[in-house]
Order: sequence, then structure tokens, then C-alpha cells
Amino acid sequence: MTGYRELNTPLRTIMTPGPVEADPRVLRAMSTPILGQFDPAFTQIMNETMDMLRQVFQTKNQWAFPIDGTSRSGLEAVLTSVLAPGDKVLIPIFGRFGHLLTEIAERNGAEIHNIETEWGQVFDQDEIIEALERVKPKVLAVVHGETSTGCMQPLDKVGKACREMGIISIVDAVATIAGTEVKVDEWQLDAVIGGTQKCFSVPSGMAPITYNERVEKILASRKKVERGVRTAEDAENVLHPIQSNYFDLSQLQDYWGPRRLNHHTEATSMLYALREGARVVLEEGLEARFARHRLHEKAIMEGIKAMGLTLFNDVPWKLPMVTCVNIPEGIDGEAVRSMLLEQFGIEIASSFGPLHGKIWRIGAMGYSCRKENVFAVLSGLEAALIRNGAVVQRGEALQAALNVYETAAAEKVMM
Repeated sequence: MTGYRELNTPLRTIMTPGPVEADPRVLRAMSTPILGQFDPAFTQIMNETMDMLRQVFQTKNQWAFPIDGTSRSGLEAVLTSVLAPGDKVLIPIFGRFGHLLTEIAERNGAEIHNIETEWGQVFDQDEIIEALERVKPKVLAVVHGETSTGCMQPLDKVGKACREMGIISIVDAVATIAGTEVKVDEWQLDAVIGGTQKCFSVPSGMAPITYNERVEKILASRKKVERGVRTAEDAENVLHPIQSNYFDLSQLQDYWGPRRLNHHTEATSMLYALREGARVVLEEGLEARFARHRLHEKAIMEGIKAMGLTLFNDVPWKLPMVTCVNIPEGIDGEAVRSMLLEQFGIEIASSFGPLHGKIWRIGAMGYSCRKENVFAVLSGLEAALIRNGAVVQRGEALQAALNVYETAAAEKVMM
């Protein structure tokens, strides 16, 4: 029999668009003793988590809870629960994850309508609104922060337009929640999906979601409780029941709500992690947290430019927590990434589709969004580039980042 050693993973500085380094407080929370899922002490933790998620989503929605699974599980749960076969859905595509929303909707038998723009661009909101008026879909499904391109789609006008036209808006905010503004109520968004492994600084494994009464009404019309736990009050004959049992939001409502109807065994330690991650977000304060992400973003951007490199997403619609760098001509981007990881213990990301091999993506999210990480990635990247034959402005990146931090500190003192 093979003898296996105790798990001992290497320490990494993770500067990708996800996952990010877990906050130490979150990791400590995950070692909390296991409770039964209907223990009053545990259901209290569930209630507290829901309350904190409402605050992070900036909503008064009754329903704000996590789906057990990675971020994709949240997308699938919402789309599968809302879309019945034949329903029209409009999906704007400006990167990889618009294609993912399309894939999920297709598998649920929806009638797909796409509008597309070049990767690196976003849509003028009027373009989306015009498409809504033309297609008249049941649902608009759109990505807020597209990590494949480092771009962020404005949504403040789109949600209002959907509300006026009777269209359900479903938003992928996996990359943006807890790192930049996601104003669910103010922007009049109907359903929003987040993720734990990015700005929450929690390991991948849960997808916080929220949705309002407009979505809940659709769920009620499709609700079919499984036979083993069904009671006399539950409908048996439903015209278009939600296809998935696991991702059935109508049943999950009964699990997270006062009824506490058994659905699945809750991922206890992950819920501890999410509760602590949400608590840490609120302890820091949303505005302070958003400002921290913008500060370190600026330091990375100025450092990259001072090094002599160019940014792919140096645009007004840049995603604050992802900086995309054009790989210099003649440089093997994967060789640089490998050297960063092997020699410096620093991980950055490549990209997908038409951008594969053309850009690096540097993430600064949640707990990974720290000054020491910014200095590490800038110095490591400079060294790896020099080692791979690139011509850079030596020593200028760290000086530019220091300028950003010193200016910010001086302005804070003056305030």
C-alpha cells in the first residue's frame, strides 16, 4: 500500500482573477465544529448569513442565500429555475462568460438571442435597451464583470428598462460583488449571482444569490416539491416544473426559509466560511473596500506602464479588480508565467478565446488585494520579463507604485 504524506501545499501569492487567497479569518472559521443542518444554532447561522448577504448585495430582497457549488452553480440555478423551454432570452456577449450564460440557457431549451461586441469592449446601455425592445424576451441575462477581458458592463439604465418592459434581468456579478458597486435595488436588478472565490476571499464552493418578488412569482408557478418530502399543501401537477432538482430555487426557498423543508445536506464548513467572509466585508465597510480595490488597481496599472508595458483594458469601463497586460511582441507569455510561479511563487493568469496568448490577467481581489502582493507581482514580473529577453524600464515599476501609495497616504492625512 502506498504511503501518503500529510497534505502540505506550497505557499503562493495568487494574483489571478480567481481564485484568490482566502482570508485567514475565513480559514479559521472553516475549522469550526460541524453542526446538524437543522440544529437551532446552525439555522441561526443560516439566518445571519442571509442578512449579511442582503447588505453586501445592497438589497432588501427577502431571498439572499448561497447555492452549494461553485459560481457556475448559482448561474445555473437561477437560469434553470426561471427559464422554461421556449422562453426568449437576450444575452449580450463581450467575453467568455456571455457564452457561458448562452450555453446554460440553450441546455434549458430557451430561445436564444445574442448581441455581440469585440472582446475588450462593452455595450452602450442604449444598444442593449434597443435589443430588448426588438426581441421582447422574457429574460435579459448579462455579465457585469467580464474577467476574460477585464471589462465591466454598466447596468444602471438596463435594469430600469427591463422593469418598465416587464423583462426579468439576471446578472452575473461573480467577479464584482464585494469588490465594487453592485446596487441590486437601486439598479432595479431582479436576480444577481455572486461567487465566493473572488472578492469575498472565500474558497470556491458557494454561489451567493439574491432575487426579488418578480422572480419568486415565476418560481411559484413552476414549483414541484419532490415526492419524498411533499405534503398536502404542495402542488403535484405543474405545467413546466423546474428541470433540475438540485438547482430548484423554489425548493431551496423552503430549505432556507421558515419551513426548513429538507432538500440537501448543507455544506456546513463552507457556510461558516461564507458567513465569516461576509462579516469581514461588512466590517471593512463597502465603500472602504471598494476604495481599497481602486487604490491597488491604480498602483498595478501605474507600475505596469512605468515598466514600459501596455494595458489591454486601459479604458473607462475597466473592471477595477482585473488588469489585463498586453504580452510584449516576441515574448513567450507562458514562459514568463511559469517563471513567476516556479521562481517567485506568484500566479497570474492567461486568457481565453481570441485573447489567449495575447494578454496576461492580473487580479487584485479581496484578501489578495494588498500592497505587498502588488509589489511582489510587479517585481517578479519585471525580473521574469528581463530573464526572457524583454526590454523593460528597470526599477521604474516599484517606484511608480510607491508614488501611488505615498500620494494616497498624503491625501488621507490632509483630509
